[in-house]
Amino acid sequence: MSTPQPPVYPDEPKIPVLPNLLTAGNLLCGFFAILTIFEGMKFPSGTEEAFVHYQNATYLIFAACIFDLLDGRVARMCKSDGPFGREFDSIADVVSFGIAPAMLLAQAVLFNLEVPYLGWAIAVLYLLCAALRLARFNCMAAAPKKPNQSMDFVGLPVPMAAGAVVSTMYLVIDVTSNRNLIIPPVWQYVMAAVMAVVAILMMSRVIYPSFKHVNFEKRGTAMAILMAVVVICAFIFFPWIAPAFVFVCYLGYGLVVRPFLTRRMRRALEAMDDDDDSASQS
Repeated sequence: MSTPQPPVYPDEPKIPVLPNLLTAGNLLCGFFAILTIFEGMKFPSGTEEAFVHYQNATYLIFAACIFDLLDGRVARMCKSDGPFGREFDSIADVVSFGIAPAMLLAQAVLFNLEVPYLGWAIAVLYLLCAALRLARFNCMAAAPKKPNQSMDFVGLPVPMAAGAVVSTMYLVIDVTSNRNLIIPPVWQYVMAAVMAVVAILMMSRVIYPSFKHVNFEKRGTAMAILMAVVVICAFIFFPWIAPAFVFVCYLGYGLVVRPFLTRRMRRALEAMDDDDDSASQS
């Protein structure tokens, strides 16, 4: 009679510290944004107290976008990107860019629509599309690489989708309601339409640049650095306008502008060069 063999368990994944700390920062920003939204729900809609809480939740979602931008870049610089970081990043993204924006827009705008079920439907659509977009991305990233495979995103990335809907709400509040939450009905429907379009773009086949090929040792990156400085200054001096402008420009670039650009023009705008192209094809 053979001796029973002890159970065998899968190997523990390697967990790089620095990139996953940044991902944890993304997750915590999303968590605190949700808590802040719950605090704002204690006050009547349109009051200054509710507005302050929802504004702070907006800042936290923007901060999560910054953490998400940095964690992948740091992982690639450290040559420590792997399946654990990809899965952890997706979990954080569902919280920060799926649940938090859906809750914020639902409470501040969608639930005030004359047709309340429409608001519920759009919030659910956005959340489902965000989760499905992340699952699709993980499946595509885990698949074997094909020759000449592009590093660009298929569908609107979830962080950019969250930034687009939250910053647009931020701008609408500034323009139409003197920075309170009493938004005119027509603008409420505009915001609902924006959120629905963004949700559909996440699951679309529209190609968006990932900027993963930006190499800070290349000459072509000088323009990217200059643009980054201009964007940071705009965020500081025009905090109500600049975020919406940046996120909507990215959304429109992939949807309207990029399909009509030549390969050379795309390389110039997206800070690519021939070395990056050949590396991505290997």
